[in-house]
Amino acid sequence: MNSIQITSAGKVSLIDIDMPDLRPDEILVKIKYVGFCGSDLNTFLGRNLMAKSPVIPGHEIGAEIEAIGSDVPEGLFHRGMSVTVNPYTSCGKCSSCRKLRPNACRDNQTLGVQRDGAMSEYLAVPWQKVIAADGISTRDCALIEPMSVGFHAVDRGAINDVDTVMVIGCGMIGVGAIVRASLRGATVIAVDLDDEKLALAKELGAKYTINSSTEDVHKVLERLTCGAGPDAVIEAVGSPATYVMAVNEVAFCGRVICIGYAKADVTFQTKLFVQKELDIRGSRNAMPEDFNAVIRYLRNADCPVDKLITRIINPDEACDALEKWASAPGKVFRILVKF
Repeated sequence: MNSIQITSAGKVSLIDIDMPDLRPDEILVKIKYVGFCGSDLNTFLGRNLMAKSPVIPGHEIGAEIEAIGSDVPEGLFHRGMSVTVNPYTSCGKCSSCRKLRPNACRDNQTLGVQRDGAMSEYLAVPWQKVIAADGISTRDCALIEPMSVGFHAVDRGAINDVDTVMVIGCGMIGVGAIVRASLRGATVIAVDLDDEKLALAKELGAKYTINSSTEDVHKVLERLTCGAGPDAVIEAVGSPATYVMAVNEVAFCGRVICIGYAKADVTFQTKLFVQKELDIRGSRNAMPEDFNAVIRYLRNADCPVDKLITRIINPDEACDALEKWASAPGKVFRILVKF
């Protein structure tokens, strides 16, 4: 079967691999769409230190069930069902797993990063990792995982209806955070460099937007929050500048929720950690309930899904798409590969 493989920095190949064997406790899914994630772009650029090489990328999955193993409980799934896949592993033994937070498993291996991913025609996965999404197209199923990461960050920040929340970065993960914070009744301030992304953020629930390339973020926040600063800041970019912004601008006794991986060391005024008595929380991957919350949202809300998909490509266009994304990263929400 056809698969996409990132063979080394800047190089992508179409390869032919064997069909996966179906074990009794697995489900065979026919891949329809897979999203390119920022981690895939970093793998392509040679910047993803967690990725094995070479690697078949892809963990944002829209698929339908092709076959069901003999040991899979009856009644949960059926052939032809639209599904996505929880792409993370958990060991069940580390401190994260023992605290019922398998999304942060010490030994996690995400599809397309530490192990080969989903950019193939078929994938066999344990049935416990298959998430039913009846009523959602396989195309839109490929958006569930990245949105769930943003949903999880809002949960980590314990965001509620009395909070003012600043979300830095309006890519797919930031969009997920904006949606869930808005659903919880929070006042959302979206920050980005791109006016098109900020316009979409407003459509998805942000009350205010700030273009950090043309506006003074601090001065605008002073006005919007009467000088207090936002109660919570969700960092969804992963740059030293946005990490510093989050700590500097969050309110006293506020929460900073960190999603992005900064590629360089970050220098903080650490006195602010103490002076403000901040809660600084990491947010990694997503829990099953976050996936289910996104599915409910996509089923019940009038989400402008088409605006979240920048481009749909065929497998043989993968290298060209990644090169163009690398040259203009701020202009991309999601690139989907159609199998």
